[in-house]
Amino acid sequence: MTQTLPPVLPHTTLAELAATRAGASRVFYRHALDFCCRGRVSLAEACLKQGLDLGDLLRELEAETPLATDFERWDERPLAELVQHVLDAFHAPHRAELPRLIALARKVEAVHAERADVPRGLATELARIGAELEEHMQKEEQVLFPMLLAGRGHMAAMPIQVMEQEHVEHGRNLERLRALAHDYAAPDDACGSWRALYLGLRELEEQLMQHIHLENNVLFPRALRA
Repeated sequence: MTQTLPPVLPHTTLAELAATRAGASRVFYRHALDFCCRGRVSLAEACLKQGLDLGDLLRELEAETPLATDFERWDERPLAELVQHVLDAFHAPHRAELPRLIALARKVEAVHAERADVPRGLATELARIGAELEEHMQKEEQVLFPMLLAGRGHMAAMPIQVMEQEHVEHGRNLERLRALAHDYAAPDDACGSWRALYLGLRELEEQLMQHIHLENNVLFPRALRA
């Protein structure tokens, strides 16, 4: 029997919708709504700040739900499964993808160095971001996640606060990447490497936002309540 979902309400937060409703995060990403670092605001407030029509967004959210077939309710899964999902779906792919993107950025900057629209400095910025992200993930893997899995989540308020502060900086890093890469709009005559770079950066941005959302809005609150 198909479960009937309640209607999307204007006072529901972006974080709650992203965690509980299939396709919601995809809609938010399309409209540049920050559902990870700033997800604890209502849909109505977010639309007002972004200049979006609330009614249109509500209809878009309702229409998107049937299209999402791979949605997992991680707020309902055991904590250990959620932690493992973060490691498998985000930590490992970030480590695999960032070196590839850095190499692509270096190639594009070198081959097209004479062009005014080349994303100059992008490779250096990506390398810096990768180093920060690696340090952040190691803190989670070596300190925070073992605490949570040992049932000591109620003692993790300070490390969680540090992780959330670093998540805010990750959000700023994504904004800097977009600025350097001209909003990921490749020139009409861009080569395959240039287009692949911008596509990869878009995917990294979306994945990192999902990563931060799951930790800030699902994993951390559950751990602190445990």
